[in-house]
Amino acid sequence: MILWLDGAHDATENMRRDGLLLAAGERSAEPVLRLFAFDPHGITLGMNQIPERELDLARCEGDGIRWAVRPTGGRAIFHAEEWTYSLAAPLTHPDWGGSQARAYERVSELLVASVRRLGLPAALASVSRRRGSDAPRVPRGIAAPCFASSARHEVVLEGRKLVGSAQRRTARGLLQQGSLLLGEGHLRLADYLRAPEGRRREWRRKLAVATRHAGRWWGPAAPLGLWADALAAILGSAVPRVEGPEGLFLLTPENRAPYTPAFSQAELRQ
Repeated sequence: MILWLDGAHDATENMRRDGLLLAAGERSAEPVLRLFAFDPHGITLGMNQIPERELDLARCEGDGIRWAVRPTGGRAIFHAEEWTYSLAAPLTHPDWGGSQARAYERVSELLVASVRRLGLPAALASVSRRRGSDAPRVPRGIAAPCFASSARHEVVLEGRKLVGSAQRRTARGLLQQGSLLLGEGHLRLADYLRAPEGRRREWRRKLAVATRHAGRWWGPAAPLGLWADALAAILGSAVPRVEGPEGLFLLTPENRAPYTPAFSQAELRQ
């Protein structure tokens, strides 16, 4: 694996990079874990969602809210006050590939271990439920925002959703994307749903009830590098770490092919 602390980009650029990682990962033996943020804050939709049906596009434009469609499935997310990740890997990789359930579980276990290292008492949703979760049942209605419910192997905090993730699989590779909540910025999604004002208020309430964020531990603007340090410590020295533009070579399979763990950051700058 290669750990890429990529930094902040707008919604379109972040989704473009993840799409390229998926394409490159289909033909590369080296998985990539990319950490990033959204600047400016924005919205992403699942690949099967239709923007005109899900969002009030006029309101988005009027407020300067940028949006993009993800390479993965799932539902809409407002990206603000969060840490965001993506993992691209070939399906045949012994650690990060395999079945959908196994790949999902493996990533979630890594996420839980990393935040626990930083003092956050997170857990897998399946474990939390076996122990008796206090998470509320979210009523059925229109297509729920991503954070409105928790699935098996998702990461929860105090029984409620902390990380929202979605995975896409092709014939040879997979891409998993996810957001870890640091504050209440995700609640802003309700303001831009294509729904009457009363329904928007209801979805804001549902999101607030269904989620927990890590702001009490780290604050809503915790630096992404803090998470990268925790992940690097767990993954070990055999996993190289690149930062910012140093990682652009990962977006093309021809540039990823000759990469080895011994390839130093000094060589990348040449």
